[in-house]
Amino acid sequence: MPTMNMTMKPANPFTLSRLSALIPLLLTIPGWAAAPSPDAQRVAAYAASHFQQAQIDTLKTLVGYDTRARDGLTPDTDPVFADFKRALGVKARMLGLDVEDNGYVMLISLSPEGAGTDVKKVGVITHGDVQPADPSLWPQSPYELTETADGRLVGRGAEDDKGPIATALYAMKAIKDSGIVLKRRIELLVYMAEESDWEPLKDFLKTYEPADINITLDAEYPVVTGEKGWSQIKLSLPRVMVKVGADTPVLTYFSGGSFASQIPQQASAVIQNTNPELVAALKARAKTLPIKTDFIDEPQGLTIHATGKAAHSSTPEDGINAVAYLAELLSPTADGGIPEWPMTTAAVTVDFLHSLVGTGLYGERFGKLGYSDEFMGPMTLAPTLITEGKEGTDVTLNLRRPVGRTPEALDKLAIAAIHGWQDARGTQVADIETYWGTPMLIDDAPHLETLLGVFGHYTNTAGPKPIAIGGSTNAKLFPNALSFGPAMPGMEYTGHSEYEFITRDQLKLNLEMYTAALVELAMRE
Repeated sequence: MPTMNMTMKPANPFTLSRLSALIPLLLTIPGWAAAPSPDAQRVAAYAASHFQQAQIDTLKTLVGYDTRARDGLTPDTDPVFADFKRALGVKARMLGLDVEDNGYVMLISLSPEGAGTDVKKVGVITHGDVQPADPSLWPQSPYELTETADGRLVGRGAEDDKGPIATALYAMKAIKDSGIVLKRRIELLVYMAEESDWEPLKDFLKTYEPADINITLDAEYPVVTGEKGWSQIKLSLPRVMVKVGADTPVLTYFSGGSFASQIPQQASAVIQNTNPELVAALKARAKTLPIKTDFIDEPQGLTIHATGKAAHSSTPEDGINAVAYLAELLSPTADGGIPEWPMTTAAVTVDFLHSLVGTGLYGERFGKLGYSDEFMGPMTLAPTLITEGKEGTDVTLNLRRPVGRTPEALDKLAIAAIHGWQDARGTQVADIETYWGTPMLIDDAPHLETLLGVFGHYTNTAGPKPIAIGGSTNAKLFPNALSFGPAMPGMEYTGHSEYEFITRDQLKLNLEMYTAALVELAMRE
Protein backbone atom coordinates (compact mmCIF):
# COMPACT_ATOMS: atom_id res chain seq x y z
CA MET A 1 0.00 0.00 0.00
CA PRO A 2 1.20 3.58 -0.61
CA THR A 3 2.76 5.48 2.27
CA MET A 4 0.42 8.14 3.71
CA ASN A 5 1.57 11.67 2.91
CA MET A 6 1.66 13.90 5.99
CA THR A 7 0.37 16.93 4.00
CA MET A 8 -2.73 14.96 2.94
CA LYS A 9 -1.98 15.32 -0.75
CA PRO A 10 -3.07 12.43 -2.98
CA ALA A 11 -1.20 9.25 -2.00
CA ASN A 12 1.90 8.44 -4.00
CA PRO A 13 4.08 5.39 -3.25
CA PHE A 14 7.16 7.42 -4.10
CA THR A 15 6.37 10.45 -1.92
CA LEU A 16 8.29 10.37 1.35
CA SER A 17 6.45 11.54 4.45
CA ARG A 18 8.00 14.25 6.59
CA LEU A 19 8.14 11.80 9.46
CA SER A 20 10.13 9.34 7.38
CA ALA A 21 12.49 12.14 6.39
CA LEU A 22 13.37 12.65 10.05
CA ILE A 23 14.51 9.07 10.53
CA PRO A 24 17.98 9.53 8.98
CA LEU A 25 18.57 12.46 11.35
CA LEU A 26 17.56 10.41 14.36
CA LEU A 27 19.87 7.61 13.34
CA THR A 28 22.95 9.80 13.12
CA ILE A 29 23.34 9.79 16.91
CA PRO A 30 26.52 8.09 18.14
CA GLY A 31 26.37 4.30 18.13
CA TRP A 32 23.92 4.08 15.23
CA ALA A 33 24.88 3.23 11.67
CA ALA A 34 23.94 5.88 9.12
CA ALA A 35 20.45 5.28 7.76
CA PRO A 36 19.83 4.79 4.04
CA SER A 37 18.79 7.82 2.02
CA PRO A 38 15.15 8.92 1.70
CA ASP A 39 15.11 7.62 -1.88
CA ALA A 40 16.32 4.21 -0.74
CA GLN A 41 13.76 4.06 2.06
CA ARG A 42 10.77 4.96 -0.08
CA VAL A 43 11.62 2.48 -2.82
CA ALA A 44 12.20 -0.24 -0.22
CA ALA A 45 8.81 0.51 1.33
CA TYR A 46 7.20 0.28 -2.09
CA ALA A 47 8.87 -3.07 -2.77
CA ALA A 48 7.71 -4.57 0.52
CA SER A 49 4.12 -3.35 0.12
CA HIS A 50 3.74 -4.41 -3.51
CA PHE A 51 5.87 -7.50 -4.10
CA GLN A 52 5.91 -9.67 -0.96
CA GLN A 53 3.53 -12.32 -2.29
CA ALA A 54 5.02 -12.10 -5.76
CA GLN A 55 8.49 -13.00 -4.51
CA ILE A 56 7.04 -15.96 -2.59
CA ASP A 57 5.25 -17.17 -5.71
CA THR A 58 8.46 -16.82 -7.71
CA LEU A 59 10.41 -18.70 -5.05
CA LYS A 60 7.85 -21.50 -5.27
CA THR A 61 8.48 -21.72 -9.00
CA LEU A 62 12.27 -21.77 -8.63
CA VAL A 63 12.25 -24.39 -5.85
CA GLY A 64 10.25 -26.66 -8.16
CA TYR A 65 13.38 -27.38 -10.20
CA ASP A 66 15.81 -29.97 -8.80
CA THR A 67 18.95 -28.10 -9.82
CA ARG A 68 21.52 -30.34 -8.18
CA ALA A 69 24.62 -31.46 -10.06
CA ARG A 70 24.17 -34.75 -11.90
CA ASP A 71 26.93 -37.08 -13.03
CA GLY A 72 27.63 -36.78 -16.72
CA LEU A 73 25.59 -33.60 -17.15
CA THR A 74 26.32 -29.88 -16.91
CA PRO A 75 24.02 -26.87 -16.69
CA ASP A 76 24.51 -26.65 -20.46
CA THR A 77 23.28 -30.21 -21.07
CA ASP A 78 20.95 -30.97 -18.15
CA PRO A 79 17.29 -30.47 -19.18
CA VAL A 80 16.32 -29.56 -15.60
CA PHE A 81 18.73 -26.63 -15.65
CA ALA A 82 17.48 -25.65 -19.10
CA ASP A 83 13.92 -25.50 -17.77
CA PHE A 84 15.02 -23.62 -14.65
CA LYS A 85 16.88 -21.01 -16.67
CA ARG A 86 13.95 -20.66 -19.05
CA ALA A 87 11.54 -20.05 -16.16
CA LEU A 88 13.93 -17.58 -14.54
CA GLY A 89 14.39 -15.72 -17.81
CA VAL A 90 10.66 -15.53 -18.47
CA LYS A 91 10.03 -14.09 -15.01
CA ALA A 92 12.85 -11.54 -15.32
CA ARG A 93 11.60 -10.33 -18.72
CA MET A 94 8.05 -10.03 -17.34
CA LEU A 95 9.49 -7.67 -14.74
CA GLY A 96 11.07 -5.54 -17.46
CA LEU A 97 14.63 -6.71 -16.89
CA ASP A 98 17.24 -7.65 -19.47
CA VAL A 99 18.37 -11.29 -19.63
CA GLU A 100 21.50 -12.87 -21.05
CA ASP A 101 22.06 -16.64 -20.88
CA ASN A 102 25.75 -17.57 -20.94
CA GLY A 103 25.34 -21.26 -20.17
CA TYR A 104 26.72 -21.63 -16.67
CA VAL A 105 25.92 -17.98 -15.92
CA MET A 106 22.72 -15.99 -16.35
CA LEU A 107 22.95 -12.20 -16.24
CA ILE A 108 19.79 -10.28 -15.35
CA SER A 109 20.23 -6.53 -15.45
CA LEU A 110 18.60 -3.15 -14.97
CA SER A 111 20.45 -0.37 -16.77
CA PRO A 112 20.35 3.42 -16.48
CA GLU A 113 18.34 5.10 -19.21
CA GLY A 114 20.45 5.38 -22.34
CA ALA A 115 23.44 3.64 -20.77
CA GLY A 116 26.16 2.31 -23.01
CA THR A 117 28.35 -0.73 -22.60
CA ASP A 118 30.91 1.20 -20.56
CA VAL A 119 28.54 2.14 -17.73
CA LYS A 120 29.66 1.24 -14.23
CA LYS A 121 27.93 -1.67 -12.53
CA VAL A 122 26.79 -3.02 -9.19
CA GLY A 123 27.15 -6.80 -9.10
CA VAL A 124 24.71 -9.05 -7.24
CA ILE A 125 26.14 -12.56 -6.97
CA THR A 126 23.85 -15.57 -6.46
CA HIS A 127 23.60 -19.20 -7.57
CA GLY A 128 20.77 -21.29 -8.95
CA ASP A 129 22.08 -24.77 -8.16
CA VAL A 130 21.37 -26.62 -4.92
CA GLN A 131 22.79 -29.43 -2.85
CA PRO A 132 21.13 -32.87 -3.01
CA ALA A 133 18.22 -33.57 -0.69
CA ASP A 134 17.17 -36.91 0.81
CA PRO A 135 13.39 -37.06 0.17
CA SER A 136 12.93 -39.63 2.95
CA LEU A 137 13.92 -36.99 5.52
CA TRP A 138 11.43 -34.35 4.36
CA PRO A 139 7.72 -34.27 5.25
CA GLN A 140 7.00 -33.45 1.60
CA SER A 141 8.97 -33.26 -1.62
CA PRO A 142 12.00 -31.00 -1.08
CA TYR A 143 11.23 -29.53 -4.50
CA GLU A 144 7.76 -28.34 -3.54
CA LEU A 145 7.71 -25.15 -1.49
CA THR A 146 5.34 -25.62 1.44
CA GLU A 147 4.38 -23.24 4.22
CA THR A 148 4.06 -24.16 7.89
CA ALA A 149 1.67 -22.60 10.37
CA ASP A 150 4.42 -20.36 11.75
CA GLY A 151 5.32 -18.89 8.37
CA ARG A 152 8.25 -21.09 7.38
CA LEU A 153 8.63 -21.62 3.64
CA VAL A 154 10.23 -25.05 3.39
CA GLY A 155 12.04 -26.39 0.34
CA ARG A 156 15.48 -27.09 -1.10
CA GLY A 157 17.01 -23.77 -2.09
CA ALA A 158 14.58 -21.65 -0.06
CA GLU A 159 17.50 -20.04 1.77
CA ASP A 160 20.43 -21.22 -0.36
CA ASP A 161 20.09 -19.55 -2.81
CA LYS A 162 16.78 -19.33 -4.66
CA GLY A 163 15.14 -17.16 -2.03
CA PRO A 164 17.73 -14.40 -2.55
CA ILE A 165 17.33 -14.69 -6.34
CA ALA A 166 13.58 -14.11 -6.08
CA THR A 167 14.12 -11.20 -3.70
CA ALA A 168 16.74 -9.59 -5.94
CA LEU A 169 14.37 -9.75 -8.93
CA TYR A 170 11.68 -7.80 -7.12
CA ALA A 171 14.14 -5.34 -5.63
CA MET A 172 15.20 -4.56 -9.19
CA LYS A 173 11.55 -4.36 -10.30
CA ALA A 174 10.78 -1.85 -7.53
CA ILE A 175 13.77 0.27 -8.53
CA LYS A 176 12.64 0.19 -12.16
CA ASP A 177 9.13 1.29 -11.16
CA SER A 178 10.49 4.12 -9.03
CA GLY A 179 11.90 6.07 -11.94
CA ILE A 180 15.04 6.86 -9.96
CA VAL A 181 17.89 7.98 -12.18
CA LEU A 182 20.54 5.30 -11.85
CA LYS A 183 24.22 5.90 -12.37
CA ARG A 184 25.16 2.22 -12.43
CA ARG A 185 23.73 -0.87 -14.03
CA ILE A 186 22.45 -3.42 -11.51
CA GLU A 187 23.60 -6.82 -12.72
CA LEU A 188 22.26 -9.96 -11.05
CA LEU A 189 24.57 -12.89 -11.76
CA VAL A 190 23.09 -16.37 -11.26
CA TYR A 191 25.77 -19.06 -11.42
CA MET A 192 24.67 -22.65 -11.95
CA ALA A 193 27.45 -24.67 -10.29
CA GLU A 194 28.42 -22.88 -7.08
CA GLU A 195 27.87 -26.04 -5.04
CA SER A 196 29.94 -28.30 -7.27
CA ASP A 197 32.42 -26.66 -9.64
CA TRP A 198 33.85 -23.14 -9.64
CA GLU A 199 36.07 -23.63 -12.72
CA PRO A 200 33.42 -22.60 -15.29
CA LEU A 201 32.85 -19.37 -13.37
CA LYS A 202 36.58 -18.71 -13.34
CA ASP A 203 36.60 -19.25 -17.11
CA PHE A 204 33.65 -16.89 -17.53
CA LEU A 205 35.46 -14.18 -15.58
CA LYS A 206 38.37 -14.31 -18.03
CA THR A 207 36.24 -12.51 -20.61
CA TYR A 208 33.55 -10.88 -18.47
CA GLU A 209 34.38 -7.67 -16.65
CA PRO A 210 32.76 -7.76 -13.21
CA ALA A 211 31.54 -4.74 -11.31
CA ASP A 212 33.99 -2.91 -9.08
CA ILE A 213 31.56 -3.26 -6.16
CA ASN A 214 29.66 -6.49 -5.56
CA ILE A 215 27.36 -8.02 -3.00
CA THR A 216 26.84 -11.74 -2.56
CA LEU A 217 23.44 -12.93 -1.34
CA ASP A 218 24.61 -16.28 -0.03
CA ALA A 219 25.62 -15.94 3.60
CA GLU A 220 24.69 -13.87 6.65
CA TYR A 221 24.07 -10.38 7.96
CA PRO A 222 25.18 -7.80 8.94
CA VAL A 223 27.99 -7.86 6.35
CA VAL A 224 30.53 -10.60 5.75
CA THR A 225 34.07 -9.36 5.18
CA GLY A 226 35.85 -12.62 5.99
CA GLU A 227 35.32 -16.17 4.80
CA LYS A 228 37.22 -19.21 5.94
CA GLY A 229 38.73 -21.42 3.29
CA TRP A 230 36.73 -24.50 2.28
CA SER A 231 39.13 -27.40 2.88
CA GLN A 232 39.04 -31.16 2.77
CA ILE A 233 40.92 -34.29 3.77
CA LYS A 234 40.04 -37.52 1.99
CA LEU A 235 41.56 -40.92 2.63
CA SER A 236 40.89 -44.64 2.48
CA LEU A 237 41.11 -46.97 5.45
CA PRO A 238 42.23 -50.50 4.58
CA ARG A 239 39.90 -53.41 3.98
CA VAL A 240 40.55 -55.91 6.76
CA MET A 241 39.36 -59.52 6.87
CA VAL A 242 39.41 -61.26 10.22
CA LYS A 243 38.19 -64.64 11.42
CA VAL A 244 36.48 -64.71 14.79
CA GLY A 245 34.66 -67.25 16.84
CA ALA A 246 30.89 -67.54 16.73
CA ASP A 247 30.62 -65.99 20.20
CA THR A 248 32.82 -62.96 19.52
CA PRO A 249 30.99 -59.71 18.75
CA VAL A 250 32.35 -58.18 15.57
CA LEU A 251 31.68 -54.81 13.94
CA THR A 252 31.09 -55.50 10.25
CA TYR A 253 29.73 -52.27 8.80
CA PHE A 254 29.91 -48.52 9.39
CA SER A 255 28.82 -45.68 7.11
CA GLY A 256 27.09 -42.31 7.13
CA GLY A 257 26.57 -38.93 5.55
CA SER A 258 25.07 -37.69 2.29
CA PHE A 259 27.53 -35.20 0.82
CA ALA A 260 30.77 -33.48 1.73
CA SER A 261 29.43 -30.13 2.88
CA GLN A 262 26.62 -31.36 5.13
CA ILE A 263 26.87 -32.37 8.77
CA PRO A 264 25.52 -35.94 8.57
CA GLN A 265 22.03 -36.59 9.86
CA GLN A 266 22.21 -40.35 9.33
CA ALA A 267 24.76 -43.07 10.12
CA SER A 268 24.54 -46.85 10.43
CA ALA A 269 26.54 -49.76 11.82
CA VAL A 270 26.13 -53.53 11.93
CA ILE A 271 27.36 -55.85 14.68
CA GLN A 272 27.40 -59.63 14.38
CA ASN A 273 27.41 -62.11 17.28
CA THR A 274 25.91 -59.75 19.83
CA ASN A 275 24.93 -60.78 23.34
CA PRO A 276 22.43 -59.28 25.81
CA GLU A 277 25.14 -57.64 27.90
CA LEU A 278 26.64 -55.83 24.91
CA VAL A 279 23.27 -54.66 23.65
CA ALA A 280 22.37 -53.37 27.12
CA ALA A 281 25.67 -51.48 27.36
CA LEU A 282 25.16 -49.91 23.94
CA LYS A 283 21.61 -48.84 24.72
CA ALA A 284 22.66 -47.39 28.06
CA ARG A 285 25.44 -45.39 26.44
CA ALA A 286 23.15 -44.25 23.64
CA LYS A 287 20.93 -42.55 26.21
CA THR A 288 23.84 -40.28 27.15
CA LEU A 289 24.37 -39.05 23.57
CA PRO A 290 22.40 -36.40 21.64
CA ILE A 291 21.52 -38.74 18.76
CA LYS A 292 18.41 -40.85 18.29
CA THR A 293 19.28 -44.54 17.93
CA ASP A 294 17.30 -47.48 16.61
CA PHE A 295 18.47 -51.03 17.31
CA ILE A 296 17.12 -53.53 14.80
CA ASP A 297 17.79 -57.29 14.74
CA GLU A 298 18.28 -58.31 11.13
CA PRO A 299 19.65 -61.44 9.40
CA GLN A 300 23.08 -59.84 8.94
CA GLY A 301 23.26 -58.87 12.62
CA LEU A 302 22.25 -56.02 14.91
CA THR A 303 21.83 -52.85 12.86
CA ILE A 304 22.15 -49.53 14.65
CA HIS A 305 20.71 -46.49 12.93
CA ALA A 306 21.79 -43.13 14.33
CA THR A 307 19.88 -39.95 13.58
CA GLY A 308 21.44 -36.58 14.31
CA LYS A 309 20.68 -33.18 12.87
CA ALA A 310 21.86 -32.04 9.46
CA ALA A 311 23.50 -28.65 9.08
CA HIS A 312 25.75 -26.76 6.71
CA SER A 313 29.27 -28.00 7.36
CA SER A 314 30.46 -24.41 7.75
CA THR A 315 28.35 -24.22 10.92
CA PRO A 316 28.87 -27.63 12.57
CA GLU A 317 27.67 -26.18 15.86
CA ASP A 318 24.17 -26.02 14.36
CA GLY A 319 24.09 -29.76 13.75
CA ILE A 320 24.43 -33.06 15.56
CA ASN A 321 26.92 -35.21 13.66
CA ALA A 322 25.45 -38.71 13.43
CA VAL A 323 28.75 -40.14 12.16
CA ALA A 324 30.83 -38.73 15.00
CA TYR A 325 28.36 -39.73 17.71
CA LEU A 326 27.81 -43.24 16.35
CA ALA A 327 31.58 -43.74 16.41
CA GLU A 328 31.54 -42.45 19.99
CA LEU A 329 28.78 -44.91 20.87
CA LEU A 330 30.76 -47.83 19.45
CA SER A 331 34.15 -46.93 20.92
CA PRO A 332 35.39 -49.35 23.62
CA THR A 333 34.74 -48.52 27.25
CA ALA A 334 37.20 -48.94 30.11
CA ASP A 335 34.92 -51.40 31.91
CA GLY A 336 34.72 -53.66 28.87
CA GLY A 337 30.98 -53.26 28.49
CA ILE A 338 31.70 -52.23 24.94
CA PRO A 339 34.69 -54.35 23.94
CA GLU A 340 37.80 -53.83 21.90
CA TRP A 341 36.49 -54.88 18.52
CA PRO A 342 38.32 -57.43 16.35
CA MET A 343 40.16 -55.57 13.61
CA THR A 344 37.67 -55.27 10.78
CA THR A 345 37.33 -52.47 8.27
CA ALA A 346 34.41 -51.04 10.25
CA ALA A 347 36.32 -51.30 13.53
CA VAL A 348 39.31 -49.49 12.03
CA THR A 349 36.95 -46.77 10.81
CA VAL A 350 35.41 -46.31 14.26
CA ASP A 351 38.85 -46.17 15.85
CA PHE A 352 40.05 -43.56 13.36
CA LEU A 353 37.02 -41.36 13.95
CA HIS A 354 37.10 -41.73 17.72
CA SER A 355 40.87 -41.21 17.99
CA LEU A 356 41.41 -38.32 15.55
CA VAL A 357 38.04 -36.57 15.45
CA GLY A 358 35.83 -37.41 18.42
CA THR A 359 32.69 -35.34 18.88
CA GLY A 360 34.46 -31.97 18.98
CA LEU A 361 34.16 -29.38 16.24
CA TYR A 362 37.63 -27.89 16.01
CA GLY A 363 40.09 -30.70 15.28
CA GLU A 364 41.02 -30.97 18.94
CA ARG A 365 42.22 -34.57 18.54
CA PHE A 366 43.76 -34.24 15.10
CA GLY A 367 47.33 -33.87 16.28
CA LYS A 368 48.33 -30.20 16.29
CA LEU A 369 46.12 -29.24 13.37
CA GLY A 370 43.65 -27.04 15.24
CA TYR A 371 44.15 -23.25 15.45
CA SER A 372 42.15 -20.03 15.56
CA ASP A 373 42.12 -16.44 14.32
CA GLU A 374 40.89 -13.56 16.46
CA PHE A 375 38.43 -12.29 13.82
CA MET A 376 37.58 -15.43 11.85
CA GLY A 377 37.47 -17.79 14.81
CA PRO A 378 38.65 -21.42 14.98
CA MET A 379 39.20 -23.90 12.21
CA THR A 380 36.37 -26.42 12.12
CA LEU A 381 36.70 -30.10 11.21
CA ALA A 382 33.84 -32.53 10.65
CA PRO A 383 33.53 -36.06 9.27
CA THR A 384 30.87 -35.63 6.61
CA LEU A 385 30.96 -38.70 4.40
CA ILE A 386 31.87 -42.30 5.28
CA THR A 387 31.31 -44.84 2.49
CA GLU A 388 32.42 -48.31 1.47
CA GLY A 389 34.99 -48.06 -1.29
CA LYS A 390 36.88 -50.52 -3.46
CA GLU A 391 39.83 -50.72 -1.09
CA GLY A 392 38.07 -50.22 2.23
CA THR A 393 36.33 -47.27 3.85
CA ASP A 394 36.46 -43.88 2.14
CA VAL A 395 36.52 -41.03 4.64
CA THR A 396 35.82 -37.37 3.86
CA LEU A 397 36.59 -34.69 6.42
CA ASN A 398 35.32 -31.17 5.71
CA LEU A 399 37.28 -28.29 7.21
CA ARG A 400 36.90 -24.50 7.23
CA ARG A 401 40.20 -22.76 7.88
CA PRO A 402 40.85 -19.17 8.94
CA VAL A 403 43.87 -17.08 8.10
CA GLY A 404 47.00 -17.73 10.12
CA ARG A 405 48.58 -20.84 8.61
CA THR A 406 49.85 -21.75 5.17
CA PRO A 407 48.56 -24.72 3.19
CA GLU A 408 52.01 -26.26 3.45
CA ALA A 409 51.99 -26.05 7.25
CA LEU A 410 48.48 -27.46 7.46
CA ASP A 411 49.35 -30.30 5.12
CA LYS A 412 52.36 -31.22 7.21
CA LEU A 413 50.35 -31.24 10.44
CA ALA A 414 47.46 -33.23 8.95
CA ILE A 415 49.71 -35.89 7.45
CA ALA A 416 51.67 -36.16 10.70
CA ALA A 417 48.47 -36.80 12.65
CA ILE A 418 47.29 -39.45 10.20
CA HIS A 419 50.66 -41.19 10.10
CA GLY A 420 50.89 -41.09 13.88
CA TRP A 421 47.55 -42.85 14.16
CA GLN A 422 48.34 -45.48 11.53
CA ASP A 423 51.76 -46.26 13.00
CA ALA A 424 50.26 -46.77 16.44
CA ARG A 425 47.66 -49.17 14.98
CA GLY A 426 49.97 -51.04 12.65
CA THR A 427 47.71 -50.28 9.71
CA GLN A 428 48.11 -48.37 6.46
CA VAL A 429 46.05 -45.38 5.31
CA ALA A 430 45.84 -45.05 1.53
CA ASP A 431 44.97 -42.39 -1.03
CA ILE A 432 45.38 -39.37 1.25
CA GLU A 433 44.21 -36.25 -0.57
CA THR A 434 44.17 -32.78 0.95
CA TYR A 435 42.81 -29.48 -0.29
CA TRP A 436 43.32 -26.20 1.55
CA GLY A 437 41.07 -23.43 0.29
CA THR A 438 42.14 -19.81 0.59
CA PRO A 439 40.45 -17.67 3.26
CA MET A 440 39.10 -14.30 2.16
CA LEU A 441 39.51 -11.10 4.14
CA ILE A 442 38.34 -7.71 2.84
CA ASP A 443 38.93 -4.68 5.03
CA ASP A 444 38.62 -1.79 2.58
CA ALA A 445 35.51 -2.36 0.43
CA PRO A 446 34.01 1.04 -0.49
CA HIS A 447 30.41 -0.03 0.19
CA LEU A 448 30.89 -1.60 3.63
CA GLU A 449 29.45 1.33 5.58
CA THR A 450 26.50 1.59 3.21
CA LEU A 451 25.50 -2.02 3.81
CA LEU A 452 26.02 -1.73 7.55
CA GLY A 453 23.83 1.36 7.54
CA VAL A 454 21.03 -0.43 5.69
CA PHE A 455 21.15 -3.37 8.08
CA GLY A 456 21.28 -1.15 11.15
CA HIS A 457 18.29 0.88 9.99
CA TYR A 458 15.98 -1.98 9.10
CA THR A 459 16.83 -4.15 12.10
CA ASN A 460 17.09 -1.33 14.64
CA THR A 461 20.65 -2.42 15.40
CA ALA A 462 23.04 0.14 16.85
CA GLY A 463 26.57 0.05 15.47
CA PRO A 464 26.50 -3.21 13.47
CA LYS A 465 29.92 -4.66 12.74
CA PRO A 466 31.22 -6.86 9.93
CA ILE A 467 31.61 -10.57 10.58
CA ALA A 468 33.49 -13.61 9.31
CA ILE A 469 31.84 -16.91 8.40
CA GLY A 470 32.90 -20.49 7.88
CA GLY A 471 31.11 -20.71 4.57
CA SER A 472 32.83 -20.27 1.24
CA THR A 473 30.97 -18.33 -1.44
CA ASN A 474 31.66 -17.08 -4.94
CA ALA A 475 32.49 -13.72 -3.34
CA LYS A 476 36.08 -14.96 -3.37
CA LEU A 477 36.17 -14.59 -7.16
CA PHE A 478 34.88 -11.01 -7.43
CA PRO A 479 36.44 -7.66 -6.55
CA ASN A 480 35.12 -5.95 -3.43
CA ALA A 481 32.49 -8.65 -2.90
CA LEU A 482 30.76 -8.47 0.47
CA SER A 483 28.12 -10.98 1.52
CA PHE A 484 24.84 -9.44 2.67
CA GLY A 485 22.36 -11.99 4.04
CA PRO A 486 20.04 -13.76 3.73
CA ALA A 487 20.49 -15.32 7.20
CA MET A 488 20.13 -13.19 10.33
CA PRO A 489 22.86 -13.15 12.98
CA GLY A 490 22.17 -15.51 15.83
CA MET A 491 19.73 -17.57 13.75
CA GLU A 492 20.49 -21.02 12.42
CA TYR A 493 21.41 -21.14 8.75
CA THR A 494 19.38 -23.98 7.20
CA GLY A 495 20.97 -24.22 3.76
CA HIS A 496 22.30 -27.75 3.04
CA SER A 497 20.11 -29.18 5.82
CA GLU A 498 17.20 -31.57 5.42
CA TYR A 499 14.74 -28.97 6.72
CA GLU A 500 15.82 -25.92 4.72
CA PHE A 501 13.49 -22.95 5.00
CA ILE A 502 13.16 -19.20 4.99
CA THR A 503 10.34 -17.34 6.71
CA ARG A 504 7.82 -14.94 5.22
CA ASP A 505 9.03 -12.25 7.59
CA GLN A 506 12.65 -12.76 6.60
CA LEU A 507 11.82 -12.57 2.91
CA LYS A 508 10.06 -9.26 3.47
CA LEU A 509 12.94 -7.88 5.50
CA ASN A 510 15.40 -9.06 2.86
CA LEU A 511 13.34 -7.35 0.17
CA GLU A 512 13.48 -4.06 2.05
CA MET A 513 17.20 -4.29 2.73
CA TYR A 514 18.21 -5.49 -0.74
CA THR A 515 16.14 -2.78 -2.39
CA ALA A 516 17.54 -0.04 -0.18
CA ALA A 517 21.10 -1.27 -0.64
CA LEU A 518 20.82 -1.47 -4.42
CA VAL A 519 19.34 2.02 -4.63
CA GLU A 520 22.23 3.39 -2.60
CA LEU A 521 24.87 1.58 -4.61
CA ALA A 522 23.35 2.13 -8.07
CA MET A 523 23.12 5.90 -7.48
CA ARG A 524 26.86 6.13 -6.84
CA GLU A 525 29.23 7.60 -9.37
